[in-house]
Formats: sequence, C-alpha cells, structure tokens
Amino acid sequence: MEVSGVFADAFSRVQEEVHAVLDGLSQEGLDARPGPGANSIGWLVWHIARVQDDHVAGVAGREQNWTADGWHERFGLALTPVDIGYGHTSEQAGLVSGITAEELRDYYDAVHAATLEYVGTLAAVDLDRIVDTSWDPPVTLGVRLVSVVNDNQQHTGQAAYVRGLLESR
Repeated sequence: MEVSGVFADAFSRVQEEVHAVLDGLSQEGLDARPGPGANSIGWLVWHIARVQDDHVAGVAGREQNWTADGWHERFGLALTPVDIGYGHTSEQAGLVSGITAEELRDYYDAVHAATLEYVGTLAAVDLDRIVDTSWDPPVTLGVRLVSVVNDNQQHTGQAAYVRGLLESR
C-alpha cells in the first residue's frame, strides 16, 4: 500500500466514526454535557473537524474549508475564525452548541474530501518534509498527519463514549 492509501484509510476510519456518532442523534444529545466541564458530542465533532481542517490546510498550503466555504458564518459561533477548540475552557466549549448533526456531518465531510484530495498526492518521500519549526525537533509532514489522525481517533472515541453514557440514562 502506498503512503497516500494509508492516510486515506486512516482518515476514512475517522469519517466512519463521526457518522456513527452523529447518526440519529437529537439536538439535545449533541449539546448535552455529561458532567460539569465535560465536552458535548457537538463540541467534540466540531473540534475533530476544525483540527483536521486547520492542520491539513496548513500543510497543503490552502485556505481552510471553515473560512473558504463559509462554515464559520453558517455556524454563527461566538468564536474567532481561527479557533479550533484547542485549550478551550468549559465556558468556551459551551459556546459550541445549536449546530445540527447534519450541519456537523456536512462540514466534516467537506473537510474529509479536502483531506483525501491532499493525501492522495503524497509519496513516502513527502513525509520527511519539515512543516513546523516551532517545535524541537521540528515537525515533519508525517508526524503532523499522524498527530491529526491520533487526535481525531481519540475524540471520536470520546464522542462515542459520551453518546453511550447519554443513551444509558
């Protein structure tokens, strides 16, 4: 399997999990927070999409879907256009609400399509390219993409867990 296929498979698994978490979920379920300071499923899925959009657009040298396609305006969140949710306080996480499952799915799917388009261009030699010199050691493309997949998988697992908690009540 080529490196492009490995990343396409990894990101497609994230998409499958995002869809599974969102399918049939009510607005109440999306916005519910299972405990004080806990993240909602809506926040988790929004964050998954925002991190992937931000990081992949950054390494691909293109504008994020969030701003290029007007998602920021459509969602109407009281957050800056560059906000991806990293380091959000409980209060900031609470601002991500009222977005429907369909809207979240549509945004994630747009990000996923752009991600697949980009990773489809990659060869093994590309993975050693330095994409971020603000870290020591500097971050390579391969490390950045693995980091995004890892972050996305962790948060989809959290969202599935929260859904299970809510459904067991």
